[in-house]
Amino acid sequence: MCDRARIRAATDALIHRGPDQQGTWESDTVSLGAVRLKIIDLHAGDQPMISDDGKTVLVFNGEIYNHCELRAELESRGEKFQTNSDTEVVLRAFLRWDKDCFARLRGMFALAIWSQDARRLVLARDRLGIKPLYFHLGGGELYFGSELKTIFSHPGFKRELDFTGLHYYLSLNYVPCPHTLVQGIEKLPPGHLLEWQDGDVEVEAYWRLGFKPQKHKSPEAAQEELDSLLHESVREHLISDVPLGIWLSGGVDSSTILHYTRNLCSSRIKTFSISFAGRTFDETNYIRDIAQRYDTEHHELDVSPSLDLSAAIEELAYYSDEPFADAGALPVWFLSALSRKHVTVALSGEGADELFGGYITYAADRYAAQAQSVAPFIRRGMLSLLQYWPVSNDKISLEYKVKRFLEGSLLSADESHTYWNGTFSAAQQNQLLLQRNRTSTASLFDNDFPAPDENGSLNRYLAFDQRYYLPDDILQKVDRMSMAHSLEVRPPFLDHRIVEFAARLPERMKIDGGQHKVVLKRLMRDKLPSSVLRRSKSGLDIPTHDWLRGTLRPLLLDTLSADAIDKTNLFRRDRIESLIKEHMERRANLGYHLWGLLVLFLWIKYWNIQTVSAPRMTEKIAARAFTRA
Repeated sequence: MCDRARIRAATDALIHRGPDQQGTWESDTVSLGAVRLKIIDLHAGDQPMISDDGKTVLVFNGEIYNHCELRAELESRGEKFQTNSDTEVVLRAFLRWDKDCFARLRGMFALAIWSQDARRLVLARDRLGIKPLYFHLGGGELYFGSELKTIFSHPGFKRELDFTGLHYYLSLNYVPCPHTLVQGIEKLPPGHLLEWQDGDVEVEAYWRLGFKPQKHKSPEAAQEELDSLLHESVREHLISDVPLGIWLSGGVDSSTILHYTRNLCSSRIKTFSISFAGRTFDETNYIRDIAQRYDTEHHELDVSPSLDLSAAIEELAYYSDEPFADAGALPVWFLSALSRKHVTVALSGEGADELFGGYITYAADRYAAQAQSVAPFIRRGMLSLLQYWPVSNDKISLEYKVKRFLEGSLLSADESHTYWNGTFSAAQQNQLLLQRNRTSTASLFDNDFPAPDENGSLNRYLAFDQRYYLPDDILQKVDRMSMAHSLEVRPPFLDHRIVEFAARLPERMKIDGGQHKVVLKRLMRDKLPSSVLRRSKSGLDIPTHDWLRGTLRPLLLDTLSADAIDKTNLFRRDRIESLIKEHMERRANLGYHLWGLLVLFLWIKYWNIQTVSAPRMTEKIAARAFTRA
């Protein structure tokens, strides 16, 4: 018989994700728990949801935007619904089409369905990985949940650090799927399902993205198609029975979402923004210009040392669940708190950069290929000379970008792409770690990624970022910070039809010379102010270098104390102390390096992660032996 206290403890760990309703369902074989943030059908749709015959049970996190369309189809086949919820649509779709139903769903979701008679459990995750899903397989039993906390709540689970995950974390600033930082736990990949039956497990993809550029597609046809797709996606993402708003940065992506929302809504729209008053990267002027243009009910918060930044960062150790070294988590934390005072749902512009080539790193990939014609010893010599270039307190200064570029140009093309947004190279990790894992970031590139061609490697690296950087950094950051405040965030750009459209575009419609996101900006040329279209991308981040020298210095030094470093038995104390000294003396800007270590140490301490065991070069989970394409 299942221990009821365990499923209740796991469910209680997620109440921040679903404060409106919690429930459990148990049998001799399985225990299921669910928490719910009520968005659609506020009076019905409680979970776990059980089929009419009592033999099938669903727990579900997310939103299905085409649930009305699917409901109509199912009703035409004789299904009779008891609620207006999308949850019931998912349950009845599974009963009708089994696991083929997942390819019919448009939305963001992580779910589990138990079939009592077949003793069968099916887990599934949305195509882009907007919603998280972790699992642990041991002794023929399967444990799973939306956050690591659910598995941690099991008293028999050992919280041991995974050294492959640690290497990736230090390299990339995040842990790529299916890996995690905890031994024995994996993330179910986006667009995949897992099937458990009497201890046997199979993992398979129900959706795969293929990059097949239509080289002769005209710009006019591309813009017309994107216009139609955005209109339809935003329309569906606006479906809600609770107050809704938009995260506004003043950039092209969020302004585009606001534009289409304004065309679809008759009521005044609520917008929410973060500012950094007095900083070179502050976007307030652009934000207010857009808010005024669309006459929004605008709310903004200035993120500065006057806020209790240290307290917020320490809370991240709990709510981040699995650490990621993206310092943008801090402003997203405050943005989520601000938004939740007024709305339950917010639309955001996430995904456009990864689809249409918005990051400067894609230009760096191209320039690095050209830099290969310069002898490596000359590039190393230039790096040596740059040590005399005074460091800046800017978020990402010119000297930081030049140094980072030269360092990355000395790596292979694939490794340099991961280095632009990452932190510690393999060589730097050799100096930092007491025990090195032999994993390489280059191993993440497989045959599914587009190969470089005569046009370059843009699609190769867009595909990489869509598979790893987007779900495991950007979307994880947004999900954890927003759900910590019981706020649902929806990214209309990540409708899979838009993702597939972008994969079919020729590369020149993404980046052409020095212009990025070409097709999107041309579409919005007559809709948004030219100042927004022309401006350089800034990104929602903090002045990490500066704050770690100032307001966050006490937290950094206390967290990375000599005792704390020695206790982990992971790092060379002298090397970490050297990094801190170089940064504080302004001999180098190492704020991102130190931020990643700060977040990691806070997480290890909070969750009592065991770090002293030797690295094990073993296959992670037995279930993966059953994985099929």
